[in-house]
This record gives sequence, structure tokens and C-alpha cells, in this order.
Amino acid sequence: RAGLINSGGASKGKGDLEAAVRTAVINKRAGGCGLIMGRKAFQRPIEDGVKILKSVQEVYLEKEITVA
Repeated sequence: RAGLINSGGASKGKGDLEAAVRTAVINKRAGGCGLIMGRKAFQRPIEDGVKILKSVQEVYLEKEITVA
């Protein structure tokens, strides 16, 4: 059995935080164990990028979000 790590997708600017969290929840509920983050987090001001990264991390740490 191998862990599933999805790509976070392209940055679209506004709405990236919500999109990243939604993708992480879907990935985790499908049995995934991680999300590749790139442009959504790193091509913006550091405060905004850190907020996105921490939000996605919280999804994977949240015990109430389980495999569907």
C-alpha cells in the first residue's frame, strides 16, 4: 500500500486558501496522506503563504476528517 499525495493545483489568486483546504479535505477523505503545495503558497506575500500552508496542515492533523 502506498500513500497518495495530490498536487494542490495552479494558483488562481483570490480563493486559493479555500481551494487548497477543499483539495486537502477531499484528498484525505480519499485516503491521501499529503498535498503538494507550490504556487498557491509560494508566489504571494509570506503571511498569506504561511496561512495557506498551516491551514492545509491542520486538515491532515484533524482526527475528525477521516476516509469516506
